This record gives sequence, structure tokens and C-alpha cells, in this order.
Amino acid sequence: MILVGFFSWWYGAGWRNQILRTKDTLVRINDHFSIQLLIKTLFSPFRQISAGATGNDMASKLRAFGDRLFSRLIGAFVRTFMIIFGLIAIMFALIFSLIRLALWPILLFLPIVGIILMISVGAPWNLV
Repeated sequence: MILVGFFSWWYGAGWRNQILRTKDTLVRINDHFSIQLLIKTLFSPFRQISAGATGNDMASKLRAFGDRLFSRLIGAFVRTFMIIFGLIAIMFALIFSLIRLALWPILLFLPIVGIILMISVGAPWNLV
């Protein structure tokens, strides 16, 4: 009776828990990198640094424009790098999670297969 309950859990609730774990992992990685927010603010100034009030002369306005442009380019570069890194992290997590989900039904029988192989091939019982 215990064995039936264990198999029922393994192929029922256990598998569902693994699927929920996969979903939770992907949501946490997405939340950690905030990819949607990075895309929305791609060309915002880096660390929200912006040139303050400028003087009335053309040189100070051009300098402020250059500072803002440079800050936005640095922000776009850093955010693009983080978006790419976040997508790579999500891709690797998804691949490993799908492998884990594919191996979940087989994983239960691996100790039995190991014992059968150990007996059939012959394992050195004295390791000295």
C-alpha cells in the first residue's frame, strides 16, 4: 500500500511540484533581471544621471546635450547587456528544467538499475 502511494505521489503530485518549481524558477529569474522594465527604459540616462540646468550660452547647452547623450548611450549599452544576459539565464534555466522534467519519471528506477548492473557486471566487494 505504501509503494502504491509513493508511485502515485511520484507520477502525480511530485511531477506537478516539479512543473511548479520550473515555473517559479523562470519567474524569479525574470523578476531578478526585470527584462520588461529594462526594455521600457532602454534609452534612459545611466543611473538616471542627467545634466542639470544649463546656462543661456550655446556652449553650455551643447555640453549638457553631449552629457545627456553620452549618459543615454552608456545606459543603453548596460541595459542591452543585462537584457542579453537575462535572456541567456532564462534559456539555460529552461533547458535544465526541461531536462529535469524529462528525467523525473526515469529517476525513480535508477537505483534499481544500478543494483542490477552491479550484480550482473560484478562489483569488487573488497576494495582493499
